[in-house]
Amino acid sequence: MDVGELLNYQPDRGAKRPREQEGRAAGGDDDSRGGKQQKGLGSRDPARHREAGAGSEGRAEPGDGEEQTGDKKRILEKLMDQDEEEPEAEPVDESTVKKMILTFEKRSYKNQELRIKFPDNPEKFMESELDLNDIIQEMHVIATMPDLYHLLVELNAVHSLLGLLSHENTDVAIAVVDLLQELTDIDTLHESEEGAEVLIDSLLEGQVVALLVQNMERLDEQVKEESDGIYNTLAIIENMAEFRPGLCAEAAQQGLMQWLLKRIKAKMPFDANKLYCSEILAILLQNNDNTRELLGEMDGIDVLLQQLSVFKRHNPNTAEEQEMMENLFDALCSCLMLASNRERFLKGEGLQLMNLMLREKKMSRTSALKVLDHAMIGPEGLDNCHKFVDILGLRTIFPLFMKTPKKMKKAGVPEKEHEEHVCSIIASMLRNLKSQQRTRLLNKFTENDCEKVDRLMELHFKYLEAVQQADKRIEGEKHEMVQRGEILDDSIEDEFYLRRLDAGLFVLQLICYIMVEISNSGISQVHTHTHTHTHAGFVTSFKEQSIIIKAFDQGSHGSRQEADVSIGAADLTGSAAVPHTSQSVYFVF
Repeated sequence: MDVGELLNYQPDRGAKRPREQEGRAAGGDDDSRGGKQQKGLGSRDPARHREAGAGSEGRAEPGDGEEQTGDKKRILEKLMDQDEEEPEAEPVDESTVKKMILTFEKRSYKNQELRIKFPDNPEKFMESELDLNDIIQEMHVIATMPDLYHLLVELNAVHSLLGLLSHENTDVAIAVVDLLQELTDIDTLHESEEGAEVLIDSLLEGQVVALLVQNMERLDEQVKEESDGIYNTLAIIENMAEFRPGLCAEAAQQGLMQWLLKRIKAKMPFDANKLYCSEILAILLQNNDNTRELLGEMDGIDVLLQQLSVFKRHNPNTAEEQEMMENLFDALCSCLMLASNRERFLKGEGLQLMNLMLREKKMSRTSALKVLDHAMIGPEGLDNCHKFVDILGLRTIFPLFMKTPKKMKKAGVPEKEHEEHVCSIIASMLRNLKSQQRTRLLNKFTENDCEKVDRLMELHFKYLEAVQQADKRIEGEKHEMVQRGEILDDSIEDEFYLRRLDAGLFVLQLICYIMVEISNSGISQVHTHTHTHTHAGFVTSFKEQSIIIKAFDQGSHGSRQEADVSIGAADLTGSAAVPHTSQSVYFVF
């Protein structure tokens, strides 16, 4: 074989498969490889055949063959060493980042200058635009060094990047979005809190959310690259909101809330962007009355109800669509924590929609129950409670009270969660209903020989046992902590109390409140039935459990104060009837 051919042979540096597999891969289907790999493999095959021919000639002439074999081995070893050597990447340090930012600023200025000078001649500025895009791609390496984020701010690169979000070429704007998304990745931000704070402050100072929203408004989601750009934009907002939750109100005010509502109600096929919009909306509304009020003023309650009405008679088609449905329900629940939004929910016939969802027995039923709970709880839910009775909601809620549907169990909904929402709705109605509606509610407990009172007692003993077991575990842990010499401060006591609530104490409080209300309703049939149960053991439990005699008031500063319940155990047995108006029962909601 001619040694010159071997020297001219160039190995394929683009192929990264193990060397022992190259022979097998060369004989595979050419269509499954990239163009560079096909070229490399194409030049490699003839050399292999020639090498085989040279080997056969070597057997004919042993002397020449030995000399050529030795040369070939040395040359092939060198070629293999060169093929295995990987070019070392230039280390990223402060000097490298400064040079990169300076290059970015120069190319950005040059592109801007050429666009102004030749606005109608793209050929003049196209090259500069490609150079600008290349340096933006190179700047992704800065995301690996969050400690150097301060250079982006000090050298004014953040301001320049934000300016490019409104660039005439959407490809450049999308490239900037991709870069910002990587720079604000939540894991990267937590690697350097100081660098992250500097970057986020600079972005917010430059009205980043408003600029991102303006950019999204001009993007066409029918184009894949632009659709991906919207997805990455939402990722930027999510990253910043997770790192600094306080910016949600500011972001909503800068046009984000309006854009999200517009995108959610757009008549477009369900996709990843719509799912992400529902998630961002739920995040904005979490623990923020300002964003809740803003959504209500933008008729957002109607938008949410319209989108959820689709799932009244139809289940979501995919797991992703189900997730979007849950996000919209969560957003609606958050909105209903504001009194003014409950009025909008009532006027928008939200109660009727939730009631229909409960009757249709689709996947939306569980979340509809949660929405009703939020709409009717507390004094602000008075109007919704009365309206719920007027639309024959009692016919819907009490079958759910009597038995947890099997479909909910199969769907993975905890039985405790279902029973908690149902009991909370009944307790809210007992607290808020007056006159005729209250009488209709109380009469439900007299039907079928007071079967609902029996169910109430069944739930009482179920959750009483669960709380007692939790108390035993907690007392055991307290005893061990005391033996170790640990101090039981308020924070530990609060943690134990939350565990008791989670174990079933909250549901038990609701059940006991319902028992107190119906026992003192003045309806003889319910009173007699309750009297029988209380003598069978309920009074003993009532006296023994602090959850009945006393309820905890979760103070605004996290301290727990005990509030006496003015209705004693004797009141339940009938020896001292207490009028409804004189009752002063306070439970944690």
